[in-house]
Amino acid sequence: MAEHPAYPVGLRLTGRRVVVLGGGQVAQRRLPALIAAGADVLLVSPEATPSVEAMADAGEITWHRRPYAQGDLADAWYALIATSDPGANTAASAEADRHRVWCVRSDDADQATAWTPATGHSEGVTVAVLTTDAKGRDPRHTAAIRDAVVEGLRDGTLVAPHHRTRTPGVALVGGGPGDPDLITVRGRRLLAEADVVITDHLGPRDLLAELSPGVEVIDAAKLPFGRFMAQEAINDALIEHARKGKSVVRLKGGDPFVYGRGMEEVQALAEAGIPCTVVPGISSSISVPGAAGIPVTHRGVAHEFTVVSGHIAPDDERSLVDWPSLAKLTGTLVILMGVSTIGKVAETLIAHGKSPDAPVALVQEGTTAGQRRVDATLATVAETVRTADVKPPAVIVIGEVVTVGPAAPAPESNPG
Repeated sequence: MAEHPAYPVGLRLTGRRVVVLGGGQVAQRRLPALIAAGADVLLVSPEATPSVEAMADAGEITWHRRPYAQGDLADAWYALIATSDPGANTAASAEADRHRVWCVRSDDADQATAWTPATGHSEGVTVAVLTTDAKGRDPRHTAAIRDAVVEGLRDGTLVAPHHRTRTPGVALVGGGPGDPDLITVRGRRLLAEADVVITDHLGPRDLLAELSPGVEVIDAAKLPFGRFMAQEAINDALIEHARKGKSVVRLKGGDPFVYGRGMEEVQALAEAGIPCTVVPGISSSISVPGAAGIPVTHRGVAHEFTVVSGHIAPDDERSLVDWPSLAKLTGTLVILMGVSTIGKVAETLIAHGKSPDAPVALVQEGTTAGQRRVDATLATVAETVRTADVKPPAVIVIGEVVTVGPAAPAPESNPG
């Protein structure tokens, strides 16, 4: 007769005695989950790995430094048998059976009364996978299924929307520099659960194709009335949809608080009484140079890097950047939104002491399929932008780190 499959169940072990026999690698892997479950853990073993010993030293478990003895399982609710002595394992398994203690055996699963599933966790959910065919048990296969499910829940590729516990509100999500794989795990999951997504042109567009058909996508770049009024319109749209009980994601490029006006949106939502979750993103100021083979710091070359906005030229009275001071720094200067003003920026930096030969790299559409890198010097960068037709978005890096990487191209000279 075919063996019946195991019956899956979740054990509530808080305050209940769990006996673990053996202090080796199996115990080291299983003890953290038992401790997290609140179990009263008794370890019986003459020796233990350093990690298991540290758990005992920290008072997380009680350790009896001796071999197994009859009676050790008398008061247990659950037992994990994992010693290197087959005779002790068999005796302990028999004792567990007499006392009706559910027992896992690491050396012989067929003689156990319980099996440990492959488990993983995601956002308050435990995923446990058991093989139903006793003759075809394959721990690697069950672990692979567990990993696939957990990863899908974490990154949003496996969509399992909340129904009872989901709270309407806004998630301000940094989408990263452009490559859809560079959004954070949490950001991708929130995006998969959204009812409404308000995005801009710097958000990772490829992620929108993964949304469910019923998700409303609003292009913030097309909201009316100019730049300032557009931000007010974005704020109003966030509030309007959240008040309808929708789960709203505001998808922004890079990090929401690095030239992304994220705090303006947080403030508007707070004034309206709308709950807001902020999910940081990978800033293009670091990731795009890295993708192009440029480290923003490097031992013996640059001990600091400075990120500035170049959307306002140095000679514009609205500029808040201290360009003369930046010219005196010896580290790396990273400029965002500076393609249209790089000529004025270069002139100002040179005028205040920066070498005209300082290496410059411009990385256009970094981390995407359209990424390209153009190198120049501070003296030639304005002309290079024109002749190479460099377009936004592009990250500009100034400093010796530009020449550190093995694949750095030769600077383009000024044809004039």
